[in-house]
Amino acid sequence: MGAPLTFSSSTPSGQESNFRRPLMVISKKISGLEEAMRIRRERELQSRNPIKRRPPLRRGKVSARLPVPDHIRNPPYVGSNVLPELSKEHQFHDSEGIARMRAACELAASVLDYAGTLVRPSITTDEIDKAVHQMIIDAGAYPSPLGYGGFPKSVCTSVNECMCHGIPDSRQLQDGDIINIDVTVYLNGYHGDTSKTFLCGDVHDALKRLVKVTEECLERGIAVCKDGASFKKIGKRISEHAEKYGYGVVERFVGHGVGTIFHSEPIILHHRNDKPGFMMEGQTFTIEPILTMGSIQCRTWEDNWTTLTADVPHTVTNAEPIIVLNGRLQPFNKRAFLLELETKGSLNQANSKTLVSY
Repeated sequence: MGAPLTFSSSTPSGQESNFRRPLMVISKKISGLEEAMRIRRERELQSRNPIKRRPPLRRGKVSARLPVPDHIRNPPYVGSNVLPELSKEHQFHDSEGIARMRAACELAASVLDYAGTLVRPSITTDEIDKAVHQMIIDAGAYPSPLGYGGFPKSVCTSVNECMCHGIPDSRQLQDGDIINIDVTVYLNGYHGDTSKTFLCGDVHDALKRLVKVTEECLERGIAVCKDGASFKKIGKRISEHAEKYGYGVVERFVGHGVGTIFHSEPIILHHRNDKPGFMMEGQTFTIEPILTMGSIQCRTWEDNWTTLTADVPHTVTNAEPIIVLNGRLQPFNKRAFLLELETKGSLNQANSKTLVSY
């Protein structure tokens, strides 16, 4: 944020004029007014060119679970259909753990990039799942969602009004859809968890804006992260930016610790909250806001996974794996970064995605 415009002037007697402070206030008001006018213009354009209402999502045919070669190491929850409880353990890593975490996140990011290239009208989410599954096992990793609490597929594909945990099926993507693809891999005992929302074909400008603002909310959440920072600042920053555009921040789904355990403490709330807790060096967790154009309330299908908005309008989710260390930002690749923070320094931004929630 730039400093406010100020003017300093002296009277003929050499005394400083009294109008300096008022000008500072006026410049701030103008800046705020311009921002409000810009948002208003965007909303007016949206009302003139409303999103064409689509039929609500319907579940397609879910194909059989894909096999994983015997030589690939499985996470401990595989083989049980019981959803694991959120671990109370906060996850911290030594240098070896960081290296393994980096490798897992780098693979997940590469798989996500590849999955994004597949997004086009007429492709089914089941086809995306098969491609993702094959790439993960070819790399010697296990697709973390597969078998987690009985989840039947290797990736989550959440289309349009689906907030999260969409199960890939026979539904074909349509021109104008948006889809979040959530990839998590289990490599050498560590989970690399990443997701991104992609545009399919010719997408309405209002949906493009929702995707963009969600990404901006994620960046603002990351910007507060440093050793000793309060977790509740993340929700405050995200909510402030989302509300400028009239979007809701979903409260039901949260960020979480990640590493050798898929989901653990700390719980990261993306809305305004008073939850206690502070970030610590060496700790890993995710930030994953979900924004909606309508109600933040949700409903879950009978499969106990697919969760949609209660009133059908679209949602977008983006998320980020974070590690707090004494150092600097180190890239995994184009999509995933290891976020390292100076203990007393400012944040270097990262760009990656994660989605899994409790």
